[in-house]
Amino acid sequence: MSFVASIIIQTIISQWSPEKEFKKEDDSLAKAGKYIGILERLLIFTFIVIGQWAGVGFLLAAKSIFRFGDLTSAKDRKLTEYILIGTLLSFGLAILTGLVYSHYGR
Repeated sequence: MSFVASIIIQTIISQWSPEKEFKKEDDSLAKAGKYIGILERLLIFTFIVIGQWAGVGFLLAAKSIFRFGDLTSAKDRKLTEYILIGTLLSFGLAILTGLVYSHYGR
C-alpha cells in the first residue's frame, strides 16, 4: 500500500517538481522524503485501524512543526505548495486506505 502510494504521489506532483530549483548537494539524505512518506502512511493506517484518530492529528501537527523551519527559511511559495500537496495526498491516501480496510477488510 505505502509503496504504491509513493509512486502515485510522485506521479501526481512530478509536474511541479521544484527539486531542480531548490536541490542542494548536502540538502538532505538520499531518498529521505520517500521513506518518511512510507513511514507516515503506515502510522496513519495503523492509527485508523486501531481507532486512534488523535494519533493522525498528532502526526500531522508534529510534521508541521518540523517542516515549519524549512518552509520559513526557504521563503519560497512554490516549495511550500509542493510540500503541502505531497503531504495532503499522502495523508489522504493513507486515511482512505485505512477506512476501506476497516470497513471491508475485517
